[in-house]
Amino acid sequence: MIINHPLLGPRDSAEFVYLGTADLMNRPDPDTATPEDWHDYAYLRDNPAGTHRELWFHDGGDRSILIVTRDTITHEISAVELALKTRAEA
Repeated sequence: MIINHPLLGPRDSAEFVYLGTADLMNRPDPDTATPEDWHDYAYLRDNPAGTHRELWFHDGGDRSILIVTRDTITHEISAVELALKTRAEA
C-alpha cells in the first residue's frame, strides 16, 4: 500500500506504523472527564467496514503523524494530511 505523504510524496506503508483511529486525537478534558470517559477513550474502539480516518506514524522517515482516510475493505486511500495541521485548525 502506498501512502502519499503530504511533504515527502508517495511512500510505501512499510515506512509507517499504524497507531489506530484518528479519534484518539480527541482526548477527554482532564479537568472535567470522568473515569468512565477515560475508560471509553482508552479501551473502546469501533471496527468499521468502509471509510475510516486513521493515525499513521512515519517511523521510517520524518517521524510525522498523518491522518489517513482509508477504506478498510479495499485499502484505497482517499486523503492524507498532517495530524498536527489538522489539530491546530480544530
